[in-house]
Amino acid sequence: MDYLTTRGLVLRTTEYKETDRILTVLSADHGLLTMKARGVRSNRSKLKGACQLLTYAEFTVGEAHGFSSITEATAIEMFPELRTDIVLLSLASYFAQLAEVLSQEDAASPALLPLILNALYALAKLKKPPQLVKAATELRLAALAGYLPELSGCCVCGDPEPDRFSIADGTLECASCRASDGVRMPLSAASLAAMRYIVSCPDKKLFSFALTGAAEKELCDAAESYLLTQLERSFYTLDFYKSLLTE
Repeated sequence: MDYLTTRGLVLRTTEYKETDRILTVLSADHGLLTMKARGVRSNRSKLKGACQLLTYAEFTVGEAHGFSSITEATAIEMFPELRTDIVLLSLASYFAQLAEVLSQEDAASPALLPLILNALYALAKLKKPPQLVKAATELRLAALAGYLPELSGCCVCGDPEPDRFSIADGTLECASCRASDGVRMPLSAASLAAMRYIVSCPDKKLFSFALTGAAEKELCDAAESYLLTQLERSFYTLDFYKSLLTE
């Protein structure tokens, strides 16, 4: 049997048989990995803590007959703060679903895993505003997926401070300019500055910005709409998160 040791974040868990669990894990070196945790749902299992949703852990897996079974697992960070707040947990689950959609098996993801871990850390440890963490993560994920928006200026006249963002094209336009059909999101100078910061700042500074009021809403609306439009799909985890905000 061949063995592999890697660190990764548990993105999804599926109950299997009576006491087993199938994990979908994002590893920086190996992309998406599917692992079986045998007997992990038993109270006596030593793997139990490391094999939970949204746990960052070191796994040793044995490869046999095309399937990976966990032989050892040690939790590195479990983000307990997320597990006691249903809103934060639902937002973190949305990030996990995004990460799964944007990653592949046997394809290294050196930038994706740190981004998701930093987002979870910002929510759980730094207590950053969830709506801003969400917007920054969505825009950064769009850029990683190959949908980096062009934010230097109006795509028609070149004005450096346009007030519209095309969610289909990822370009800026002035109110009087219209390059193509599609939905435009309004942007103020503050929300545009935040978008520019998010797509260009160092990874460790991603959540080091502040925005409030109308500008915050503009950023959040634009980031979510842009990512969903580019990916051409919806996310049930996002729908659940948003349903909690209206209760």
